[in-house]
Order: sequence, then structure tokens, then C-alpha cells
Amino acid sequence: MTIQELIDSNMFQVVNVGEETERAITTPFCCDLLSIAMGRAPAGCAWVTVMGNMNTLAVATLAEAACIIMAEGTALDEVAMKKARDQEITVLATELPVFDAALKVYQGLHG
Repeated sequence: MTIQELIDSNMFQVVNVGEETERAITTPFCCDLLSIAMGRAPAGCAWVTVMGNMNTLAVATLAEAACIIMAEGTALDEVAMKKARDQEITVLATELPVFDAALKVYQGLHG
């Protein structure tokens, strides 16, 4: 599944559409501790988190995450939103708990 296919599935609200929407999503990844995400998030993951600050965007870029999914009704703060737009990072959102959001991505990947 590509980022664009995830967007088109309407599983999540679109916050920001970034570049490379044809990039493949490899797996969901759940983590709210940035230091762990920085070292363990697999490249191409759909990172599900509740952390909505600029550091999250930096870690997503370093880890080469395909996109960020803000779970549990959380949102990017204003500074992070501007940074997501400027750096063209795809950010989606949902009211679902972190696990349930990741499960939706997993099901989308594995039918």
C-alpha cells in the first residue's frame, strides 16, 4: 500500500499531504518515546503516535517514516503544522487509539 492509497482509503483524516505519496508503506509502527522511535522505527513505516510537536517531525524524517498518524484525537501544534507543510511530511489523524489505528494500517497492508 502506498501513502496515496492510505489517503484514498479514507481510514484517517488528512492533516497534511507531503511529497512522495507513491512511496510504499512497509509496516505500522507505534511509539511515543522519541528516542526509541529514532532508533527503531523502520524506514517506510506509518508511525502512529500521540506526540504532536516539531521533534516528532524531526524523528520521522531521520527514521525515514513514510507518514505520521496522530492517534487518540491528538493534533500537531502550530509550529509542527507549519514544519509539516514546509518539509512536505504526510500527516494523518484519527480518534482511534494507537493500537487500533496501527491495526487498520496492518489490515490494509495484509488484506
